[in-house]
Amino acid sequence: MVQFPLETPIHTYQHRLRSRYSETDKMGYVYYGRYLEYFEEARTEMIRAMGVSYSRMEDEGIMLPVIHSEIDYKQPIFYDELISIKVHLFSVPTLKLITYYEVIAEERGVVCALGEVSLVFMNSATRKPCRAPQYVLDAL
Repeated sequence: MVQFPLETPIHTYQHRLRSRYSETDKMGYVYYGRYLEYFEEARTEMIRAMGVSYSRMEDEGIMLPVIHSEIDYKQPIFYDELISIKVHLFSVPTLKLITYYEVIAEERGVVCALGEVSLVFMNSATRKPCRAPQYVLDAL
């Protein structure tokens, strides 16, 4: 079960999107595997909104592979539903970037899923963990 830390987040970002037909299964629900794609989109846009881009980090030899993910499904998301994905950071990243997610169906006002994704800053040449770039820390 996803456990959000008890303290107040140091950063929260909200990303909105509408579920597409191609993302739904035979039941008319967004397929469970799509949630990680939604998390990635929201996380990428959060980082971009902070003035940092994944491509800059990659150009500088930093990768951010996922090392852990967890999702609790609460309610289905239906086709063409407007959803809000809140990304929360509770700690300053050092070696890891730990992100927490709330997926909310806006029109119904219900939480559809809670999630957590952990990524590690990694040197692309050595494939070993490294510290978060200073400009990422400064952006927070």
